[in-house]
Amino acid sequence: MNRTTELALGIIGGLIGFGGAFFALFIGSVDAAFNETSEIGGLGVSAFLFSSLALIGAILVKFKAKLGGWIMLISGIAILISISLFGVIPALLLVPAGLMGILRKEKTQQTAA
Repeated sequence: MNRTTELALGIIGGLIGFGGAFFALFIGSVDAAFNETSEIGGLGVSAFLFSSLALIGAILVKFKAKLGGWIMLISGIAILISISLFGVIPALLLVPAGLMGILRKEKTQQTAA
């Protein structure tokens, strides 16, 4: 079955997730510089991890739809939790793509006899 919608939403969501993670790391390092703390955006690193996992799920949805859907769904929720406001747009793209990968049924081919 053609799963181009899930693939496109997953790739766009993963790439925007990378942008949000980079932005969260940048804001975290600026905050650490002004507040003299040693922590530099640990949550941004987890967002990078989940963004790359979302891209893997987007590619995987073409071959194993349920597994790719679960990976994108989990990645979307995890990105939203890890970088909160910066992760809203990736979550809005990844969660529906993951649900479509999980819930959408395959069409059966009918042969004419």
